[in-house]
Amino acid sequence: QVQLVESGGGLVQAGGSLRLSCAASERTFSTYPMGWFRQPPGKGRELVAAISWDGSSTYYVDFAKGRFTVSRGNAKNTVYLQMTSLKPEDTAVYYCARRRTQYGNYAVRSEEYDYWGQGTQVTVSS
Repeated sequence: QVQLVESGGGLVQAGGSLRLSCAASERTFSTYPMGWFRQPPGKGRELVAAISWDGSSTYYVDFAKGRFTVSRGNAKNTVYLQMTSLKPEDTAVYYCARRRTQYGNYAVRSEEYDYWGQGTQVTVSS
């Protein structure tokens, strides 16, 4: 069973930064594209960023462009989300997820992902 564990969330003031980590339990982690999603209070889950299996390609939704950076450390079975210039509207539970298909490019639809972490809370105060 694949396990994904997020960490790094917390309370930060607007304009601050956080670095989220997602550690995978499986040794084949490095062969799967990964994604970061978030779910703001009272809203649905939405894509934040995604990365190909080898880290050569990345994708960001509009609100993340220029502020967030997704990366991966395959030797450590970990994917990261560096978040800067945080805004109160970034407040959400952030999830990492593994795409179903090995060696593929990133995916933008949540249906393309099969394993999810438990989430980490990010709260940005104004």
